[in-house]
Amino acid sequence: MTKRLQVLLDDDDLREIQRLARRHHLTTAEWVRRSLQAAREADGGSDLGQKLAAVRTAAAHAFPAPDIEMLLDEIERGYGGATESADLDPGT
Repeated sequence: MTKRLQVLLDDDDLREIQRLARRHHLTTAEWVRRSLQAAREADGGSDLGQKLAAVRTAAAHAFPAPDIEMLLDEIERGYGGATESADLDPGT
């Protein structure tokens, strides 16, 4: 569904936008739509495509990780404090 947006511009601004649109062989409305799209993309905070690409890149890496039981055991020992974590230090 499309919606109409009314924007009030002073004469000089409107003439400049119309000039730019003509230079790009676009209607004024199309130039404004493209400019607004470019502004949204430049914002970056809402670009789902960039976020998905970052997740896919991260997921493509293979990092060494223990099996789930060993991982949970290490987490539990980490909550136990310094006395239990000393068991993990091969220098003691």
